Amino acid sequence: MIAFVSGTVAALAPDVAVVEVGGVGMAVQCTPNTLSTLRVGQAARLATSLVVREDSLTLYGFADDDERQTFVLLQTASGVGPRLAQAMLAVHTPDALRRAVATADEKALTAVPGIGKKGAQKLLLELKDRLGAPVGAAVSASPVTAGWRDQLHAALIGLGYAAREAEEAVAAVTPQAEAAEGTPQVGALLRVALQTLNRAR
Repeated sequence: MIAFVSGTVAALAPDVAVVEVGGVGMAVQCTPNTLSTLRVGQAARLATSLVVREDSLTLYGFADDDERQTFVLLQTASGVGPRLAQAMLAVHTPDALRRAVATADEKALTAVPGIGKKGAQKLLLELKDRLGAPVGAAVSASPVTAGWRDQLHAALIGLGYAAREAEEAVAAVTPQAEAAEGTPQVGALLRVALQTLNRAR
């Protein structure tokens, strides 16, 4: 298993970072939150999890070991594959997920695209004894909830857009973010923001 990759960030896309390791470009699937911390040309170290399928090898990257471990544990629940596990981590921090499971917070789980009410109830039952207790301070809002504008702006800058373009794109998706129930989905907003920028160019 590839536990981590460390090297220079060669390229960034909406859901992938390419990290150059020993002359080889490793494509690593990342959440928008993780991507927003990376910059092309700068050194990065990502904790990783290699998912092996019959027809593919996919490397998933995380900001730290706690996030990677949570990603692995989430997949022990039936019906949760790597894509859904990553979507859960795109919306919530590992501690926010542990808190949601510990307090049986269905609403927090249904904020994740692809998880409905029944799915959330099932996940709460299956993950109850697997994720463990929250380790951080008890805060009601995850960093994504508190600062989706900053997250989105940083992600766009990381993808090579100018600060002015990033600000305009954030302004363009603000009505959609404010109209959404619960936590704004940074990943979904990033896709809409990129479409807005592509139309403007």
